[in-house]
Amino acid sequence: MKRTILAVLAVFVTWSALDFVIHGLILGSIYEATPALWRPKAEMKMGLMYVTVLMSAAVFVYIYARFITKKGVKTAVLYGLVFGIGAGVPMGYGTYSVMPIPYVMAFVWFAGSVVEAVAAGLVAGLIIKK
Repeated sequence: MKRTILAVLAVFVTWSALDFVIHGLILGSIYEATPALWRPKAEMKMGLMYVTVLMSAAVFVYIYARFITKKGVKTAVLYGLVFGIGAGVPMGYGTYSVMPIPYVMAFVWFAGSVVEAVAAGLVAGLIIKK
């Protein structure tokens, strides 16, 4: 149980750091160029955003810890890759299909989801062992 909680916290920190890079550094200027699509910074609900990231980290780790029988870094990274593709397609391209976001944003959302999930798999695999 301790390793699972540690893995949830480690995935949360990993995702938060990668979110900063993806959304702050890589996509920051695109967000600024499309202000009509987003809440003003003063109205953003960042506390809620962190709760959603924590909940997602908990679900990601729970699935790995509970349902993946062959524990190990390789399996965890492959799990992260599949999870990332499954989450990234609707995140990037599903959103692109219904919102007027630039294509590069859709691609980075997709690719970023894959990178984040692979990183989370690596973290989970290093912490949760058989």
